[in-house]
Amino acid sequence: MRFRFVEIQRLEWPFTLRMPFRFGVITVRDGIQAVIRARIRMEDGREGWGVAAETLAAKWFDKDPALSDADNQQQLRRSIEIAQAQSLAAGAGTAFGHYADGYAAHVAACATEGLNPLVASFGRALVDRAGFDALLRLQGLSFDAGLRANLGGLAPHPVIPDLAGFDFDAMLAGTPAPGRIHARHTVGLLDPMTEADQEERVGDGLPETLTEVAATYRHAYWKLKVCGDVRADVDRLCRIADVLDRLHGYHATLDGNEQYEDAEGALALWRAMEAEPRLKRLCASILFIEQPVKRARALETGMSALAAARPVIIDESDGALDAFCTARGLGYTGVSTKACKGIWRSLINLARCRAWNAEERGARYFMSAEDLTTLAGTCVQQDLALVSAMGLPHVERNGHHFIDGFNGRPKAEAVRFMEAHPDLYADTPRGPRLRIREGVLEIGSLAAPGFGTAEMPDFRAMRAMETAGWPR
Repeated sequence: MRFRFVEIQRLEWPFTLRMPFRFGVITVRDGIQAVIRARIRMEDGREGWGVAAETLAAKWFDKDPALSDADNQQQLRRSIEIAQAQSLAAGAGTAFGHYADGYAAHVAACATEGLNPLVASFGRALVDRAGFDALLRLQGLSFDAGLRANLGGLAPHPVIPDLAGFDFDAMLAGTPAPGRIHARHTVGLLDPMTEADQEERVGDGLPETLTEVAATYRHAYWKLKVCGDVRADVDRLCRIADVLDRLHGYHATLDGNEQYEDAEGALALWRAMEAEPRLKRLCASILFIEQPVKRARALETGMSALAAARPVIIDESDGALDAFCTARGLGYTGVSTKACKGIWRSLINLARCRAWNAEERGARYFMSAEDLTTLAGTCVQQDLALVSAMGLPHVERNGHHFIDGFNGRPKAEAVRFMEAHPDLYADTPRGPRLRIREGVLEIGSLAAPGFGTAEMPDFRAMRAMETAGWPR
């Protein structure tokens, strides 16, 4: 199914958080959502529109302290501009072909402007998602059905030489339909444990403290942020354990967000956790450790010592398309999937896990589903559709907690999304919000024509994306 891009629109809209979210080196209180509309033309002349949405997230794609949050947002806008120009200039190709054939040129063009491969992946990911959404809508297929039919044409390609003999058709034929998935709740570095930890309440009737979140959503999976200071991290983890250990059972992941300078520092944290009696149950609950070391050194030093205790995955270090291959040689066994890094990248890395596990006759290599504050509507639904299609049992979710539902969007749009996806959203006195019961998201309604959504957002209630002031 070959098509060409004939029009790409860049839009955006602002949102505010209901409570601050601290991760890594940044505290987030507001943000901007980027939205891409793409019109494609099939070789038979049919045309259709698709959409993709993602947050212009500061201090994640590029954490250079010399750059302001506004600089980071301009970097991401510029990545979109470069992907837009490249896609409109390209001829007809499959959905995967547009990505793979243009990958090297896109990364190189971004590099000439000081944009690293992770920033580069953002713009390409949005254009690819919007194009594939349009293709799915034209064919009347849901995302999972489109993958089972390999509508995107995912196949061996010179850009992924390590998968030259891999059977992508066989892998995609087993794509499951969306049903339900566990939401793994993020505990940010500023999150209060109990009401006594708060100087003031948001007071919107929604859970604010960790204790309230546990009682309200009843999660079985949790994601715990650490700050890079062993003593401070152990102290905070003890306070978290005091809450979680009251639950009947739970699983957790530890997110370093690049806060440790080297593998030895990250290992020191784990040893300190093991030595603390109050963390005995929490340590036993840890499934894996995510990107504990700064990306400048993460793929230069062995991770085997820490990995012997718990599996370690890369997240921010997943910049170049072959980063997971490099990480494997250093002792990492997992890599994150995030829609903001690209659907084809996620499926390529899933294929690597399948190939390597078959090679080693085990289940050592795996994908984890992580979040970048996906907002209600198109953004969160596309990410959930991708994670579900990969067969992953749980996914980090934080947007429903830190952002007030469809904040920044017209009420009528929120109602349309809720009515189209009544299993995923629930009506509340403050409008539609994600429905989480017993820690689970019901997502069967994502099996609608298109990429995870039966509805289009109200584009009239958005502004044209400003031209990127980059390079500055």
